[in-house]
Amino acid sequence: MNTDVEKLVIRGNKKLRGEVSVSGSKNVALKALVAACLTAEEVYIENVPLITDFMIMSEIINELGGKVVLKDHSISIKVNEFEKEKIQLDKAVEIRTSFMFLAPLLARKGKAIIPNPGGCRIGARPIDRIIEGLVKMGVTVDYNSEDGYFHAGVDEKGLKGTTYTFPKSSHTGTETMIMAAVLAKGKTILNNAAQEPEIDELISLLNSMGAKVKRIEPRKIQILGVEKLHGASFKIRPDRNEIVTFATAAIITGGDVFIKNINKTGISEFLNKLDEAGAGYEEKNGGIRFFYKGSLKPTEVETSFYPGFMTDWQGPWAVLMTTANGISTIHETVYENRFTYVSELEKMGSKMELFNPIVKNPEVVYNFNIIDDGNYCHAAKIYGPVKLHNGVVLVSDLRAGATLVLAALAAKGTTIIFGLEHLDRGYEQFCQRLRSLGADISRVK
Repeated sequence: MNTDVEKLVIRGNKKLRGEVSVSGSKNVALKALVAACLTAEEVYIENVPLITDFMIMSEIINELGGKVVLKDHSISIKVNEFEKEKIQLDKAVEIRTSFMFLAPLLARKGKAIIPNPGGCRIGARPIDRIIEGLVKMGVTVDYNSEDGYFHAGVDEKGLKGTTYTFPKSSHTGTETMIMAAVLAKGKTILNNAAQEPEIDELISLLNSMGAKVKRIEPRKIQILGVEKLHGASFKIRPDRNEIVTFATAAIITGGDVFIKNINKTGISEFLNKLDEAGAGYEEKNGGIRFFYKGSLKPTEVETSFYPGFMTDWQGPWAVLMTTANGISTIHETVYENRFTYVSELEKMGSKMELFNPIVKNPEVVYNFNIIDDGNYCHAAKIYGPVKLHNGVVLVSDLRAGATLVLAALAAKGTTIIFGLEHLDRGYEQFCQRLRSLGADISRVK
């Protein structure tokens, strides 16, 4: 038996109260590290989250020949030149955003050898949308099935501007193409580009480094290539997913929590659903207060890309709806395998039913590639209200981990949670911050 395995021990059914801060956005911080590699000058980034994904990305930069210096929640990155063009397999399999190093490696070194990306296994998340765009920019890409690496390169003329239309919305694809285009020759137009606020933060960082990137329509981005980029300083905004996690924790435990230094930007769809369910929140004094104000009403949610209801929010929303009076539904349209937490919640007394709804135009409705193999269900019914109880559960991915923690906080009795490495990918000092609000939670071996 391995006695070094860590677990969370949560004694639930305690109302959370107090004030809390959220970390800088994970989805901005990881991309900002990649963006910093587009210049030989120093890039300084504030309000970074100290999570394992961020540390792995920093290690990759060091291995490629860069210098990364972390102090408190700020980091400086300087890549005078790339000493390598190959990313080690053991690092890349841990984090999907490692694939984005394609952009700076191709722009500055002319070649890149990148493993098939890893990270949470919540769906296939095809990278063909990125590869197709890069090929139009003059990149040759070969995948070696024997070593699991993509071998990419450009000729002596380098990357060239192009016009590319994403067949489906792609957050990572949009960001990778933007970063490849900023140093390309000529103009690039990205049609059907993703709209997430995190992408606009990345654009702000790149422009502060001397890039010329402009969102000329909601889903159309223009990039005018420049000779080189320079150093810059940048501060990351609060993480939208953390806001939703702590907001849900307050409401599901019958508590009252004030999240400091945030506003409604980027979370309006979540707030609209809180209104629909009858949950409490108010914006005041540089933050938002979330609180329980009575029994919740059931809701119908369909996840979508921005400005829709975020796919990362649906797990926390599902556990919140176990307390609602009636039957709620969630239809997941972004990833094909996002309900791995359901079987674990059922161990804690939830009543949920997975199903596939009748969809007239699945190719239009679903943002993933449709494979009719019957392996996955894309919707769930949540029956409420139920009294969640203690259990022993296993985390399968980052957002499922947050979902199970929320369930344990609301449940009666003591719940044991394994698989904490997934939580560490996206939440810094999670236990400590919950404990500051009155949670009875501890991390033990």
